[in-house]
Amino acid sequence: MLSIPNPPKAYTDLLVACKEIGFTMPSDIYIGTLLKTLVASKPNGHFLELGTGIGLSLAWMADGMDKQSTLITVDYDRQLIEIVKKHFLGDARVTLVCQDGTEWVQANKHQQFDLIFADTWAGKYTDLEEVLGMLRIGGIYVIDDMTPQDNWPKGHAKKATQLIDTLEKRADLTITKMNWSTGVIVASKIQS
Repeated sequence: MLSIPNPPKAYTDLLVACKEIGFTMPSDIYIGTLLKTLVASKPNGHFLELGTGIGLSLAWMADGMDKQSTLITVDYDRQLIEIVKKHFLGDARVTLVCQDGTEWVQANKHQQFDLIFADTWAGKYTDLEEVLGMLRIGGIYVIDDMTPQDNWPKGHAKKATQLIDTLEKRADLTITKMNWSTGVIVASKIQS
């Protein structure tokens, strides 16, 4: 296993919070480092995370952003949003939204983003057309948890396979599937 130098302070603090509350769906550290790298490639970027969770991926994304960039992160779980909020209070670049992902997407379809990390059902298994429509040309769409996971409910493998098939058939994206971390797909929008 490779060592990860200099994790963001918020990441380290949120890992402690994760253990304290028994949060069982933390993001893999490797997806965090990938997101930081991708975000850093988009100066003055506008980013979206669907599925804040305990904020581990958010910590990496914020660490990769320049001072002019902005990031909106959405999660329906008020308890998690309140925990995460404590770690990003002073960061005006980050907007935390406590709302159902589908509701937020439907109300904000007009917005455009340079990178979208869909780490929940909305933007991945639901609302895919709308979310990909929110991606700018040259924008990056990232999803993880695409290889079988112990916590997948019965029948979820079929949904994951259908999602991969759908993404592979799209003419507006170029995609890379990685059998790495928890199974990652990175797509770039090449046309409207």
